Amino acid sequence: MSVSHDLPRGVWALGLVSLFMDMSSELVHSLLPVFMATVLGASMVTIGLIEGMAEATAAVARVFSGTISDHIRKRKALVLIGYGLSALTKPVFPLATTISWVFGARFADRVGKGIRGAPRDALVADIVPPRQRGAAYGLRQALDSVGAFLGPLLALIFMAWFSNDIKAVLWVAVVPAFLAVLVLVAGVTEPPSGEIPRRDSGRLTFTAVANLPGRYWLVVSLGAVFTLARFSEAFLILRAQDLGLALGYIPAILIVMNVVYSSVAYPAGRMADRLSARTLFLAGLGVLIVADGVLALAAQAWMVFPGAALWGLHLALTQGLLSKLVADTAPANLRGTAFGIFHLVSGIALLLASTLAGALWTVLGPPATFTAGAGFAALTAAGLVYFQSSKA
Repeated sequence: MSVSHDLPRGVWALGLVSLFMDMSSELVHSLLPVFMATVLGASMVTIGLIEGMAEATAAVARVFSGTISDHIRKRKALVLIGYGLSALTKPVFPLATTISWVFGARFADRVGKGIRGAPRDALVADIVPPRQRGAAYGLRQALDSVGAFLGPLLALIFMAWFSNDIKAVLWVAVVPAFLAVLVLVAGVTEPPSGEIPRRDSGRLTFTAVANLPGRYWLVVSLGAVFTLARFSEAFLILRAQDLGLALGYIPAILIVMNVVYSSVAYPAGRMADRLSARTLFLAGLGVLIVADGVLALAAQAWMVFPGAALWGLHLALTQGLLSKLVADTAPANLRGTAFGIFHLVSGIALLLASTLAGALWTVLGPPATFTAGAGFAALTAAGLVYFQSSKA
């Protein structure tokens, strides 16, 4: 991954914060679905519901934190609260004895993610010029994804070290979580508050929402429909287990996915500064359709690995691009609010997608889950092509 060194120091620091926290979170998440299913006896519907509700909770929290950050023009404090809360939840997972413990910890962790998400994304836009936004979001996503494959890699190593003792391995996640908080405190300096236009109110009002332009709402709509086409990565892990992959090798699925994601995210972000957003988005949807097809047709455990790699490629092509589009279409004084609303709508869509995925898995089997995902992706691509054609 070749990167430009002219991006501000704060972007690199925020990227490293994301790296450490994702290392911690993905170590947990690479084992949590199997932990819930085998140790705690949770059903597929319950797992899908927990994953979807956790992400939807984060989305709701983002709206309020984004709006508050627009009002007070101090984004770092909210980012610190969010990362700090997530760090504090990490010891709860290895201590869990019932599914309610896991639900509570996931809920609190996602509240932390929600509190930090919109202010952090807005802070990136505050500290870089518009011409570098695609690169900046791509770099942050790339470093985030490095952490996201280091976490499962640590899980893989320590599962072997601790003889598949999942609870013992979950304790390892505590260390990088607190490192993330330390890097944030020491390495991130936000612009002076006077450089950020101020909102008149710290509340999410109809007037504030009405001031967001039509182009922004198109991005929100596109993000929501796209999110319906994908669901929690927990189902990749469950698919590998369903096909007989040994418990100790389960984290390798997320390693493969995130190696691809981290390798492509920054180049894709650079391309987003130069190429048509529609072209990149259609490419991402095409890759998602192929990934879902591979995962639906998989007959042996090894076939999940190319499916996971393609899943990581579609994330790299689309996630940084969506953040750039939100930043480009939102007024500076409503940037936190805009990211909050975007993540709220996407979170609700993810709740629906993950719940549906769990239900399809239970009633019709794993292939139906991924076939439905491919169908939603194809509909999204067709709608995007139709919308562009109708404008011509």
